[in-house]
Amino acid sequence: MTHLDDFMGTRHLPVADSRACRIVSLVPSLTELLCDLGLTDQIVGRTGFCIHPRQAVASIPKVGGTKDVNIEKIRRLSPTHLIVNIDENEKPTVDALAEFVPNIVVTHPLSPLDNPNVFKLFGGIFCREQEAETLCQQFDTALADLRHATRNHAHASSDASHPNRVLYCIWQDPWMTVSRDTYIARMLELIGWQQWASPLSQRYPTFEWTQSLINDIDEVILSSEPYRFMEQHVDALERQIGKPARLVDGEMLSWYGSRAIKGLGYVSSLVRPV
Repeated sequence: MTHLDDFMGTRHLPVADSRACRIVSLVPSLTELLCDLGLTDQIVGRTGFCIHPRQAVASIPKVGGTKDVNIEKIRRLSPTHLIVNIDENEKPTVDALAEFVPNIVVTHPLSPLDNPNVFKLFGGIFCREQEAETLCQQFDTALADLRHATRNHAHASSDASHPNRVLYCIWQDPWMTVSRDTYIARMLELIGWQQWASPLSQRYPTFEWTQSLINDIDEVILSSEPYRFMEQHVDALERQIGKPARLVDGEMLSWYGSRAIKGLGYVSSLVRPV
């Protein structure tokens, strides 16, 4: 029997009857995964950022955001399971919820390659092993397609040995980026893009547009979330720093779970001239 250990090493048991589960998910991408595993009817609470799949989640009560959670509302929902993530949710909040939610499933995927383990964990806990295996197979196929496309591009490139040095921006005022030790940076690595290394130790550091930084990058990536960058930001930034920039779908690059299957195809499509 496969051990169902979450990121914190907590061992979970398969539920006796998944229909009796009452799940609250505080992680948007994992709410989508639960739905894709066939567990929509068992989700009794979600955040306001849990927007996919739209029709499926429309009737599920909201319990606040990923950070500003309404603890009393969750208490009234009497959940049996709570889905959380190290980056997205606050530990004091999770500790408070742990006082009355019997099962806390902690996640922290740091690489796209961690997704199959998340599929298997959820499939094992909630008796959706076959659905999880199907997702694993779809993920493996998408990853193989990406690697094939990347190899073909490398063979056709005149300078395949030189990685595309990028600065992935998630916010402005102040400007913020991601460290190399993040899911996003490792998604970019799959196509040979190297995220800029901040001198700060934070996972999501702020930065200034110094000439030294500009010299260290080939391209700027503006994400559609959490800050809503748009094409006018691309144009203004290119004029400001004299380097190419492009807008990307942040969900496709940062959402782990089942959306990562489409995300692999999306990131593969970015391997093109700006």
